[in-house]
Amino acid sequence: MGGMSTVPAAGNVEIFKARTNKWFAWLAWAVAVVGLVVTVASAGAAALSSTAPLLLIAVLGWQLFWMPAVVVHDGGATLENPFRSIEVPWAALVHVDTRYALTLVTAQKSYAAWAAPAPGIWGGRNARPEDLQGLPDTSYGPGRSVRPGDLKSTDSGQAARLVRTRWRELVESGSLATADADTAAVAVRPRWAAIGVDVLLLAASYWAVAAQ
Repeated sequence: MGGMSTVPAAGNVEIFKARTNKWFAWLAWAVAVVGLVVTVASAGAAALSSTAPLLLIAVLGWQLFWMPAVVVHDGGATLENPFRSIEVPWAALVHVDTRYALTLVTAQKSYAAWAAPAPGIWGGRNARPEDLQGLPDTSYGPGRSVRPGDLKSTDSGQAARLVRTRWRELVESGSLATADADTAAVAVRPRWAAIGVDVLLLAASYWAVAAQ
């Protein structure tokens, strides 16, 4: 369905996926399977033609919760979002933000990661001292303050730490030309196959409900 990742199969790759998203995916699949079993048990195999809504739930479980990821690799950081894959080269990156989600900021545009949402203003209430220590320097604000979305215990914080650490290593090694930020191109690839499946299942679900 559009391919899991457009990142070349190479070494030195780190992948972040939110743990809670996997639980939501399994929940969606469980609902779909139970629904299919109940449908067949009560109405027979002929009723499978009306199960498009359950199939849609299963597909969305994969697309919205299981598949999304933040992939950090030698070429840059790739955001595997539900409807598109976004590869931001290191040369194009100018800032990493975590106000609402892990967001890669370039000279032209910002790109948010579906897989790494920020916890919100109350996310720091249960922060432990170790959640504030050992972060990349760019994670800290005035007075060594830390935004809730940068905490180690949050999805956005864990993903941001991977991105910032690799980015800092490249800058300090001198292998990254930061002056290229205005010209480095970001690759955005829509997931047309996945979008097509969604549209077909939405249409089939509508007709299945309307036919009842």
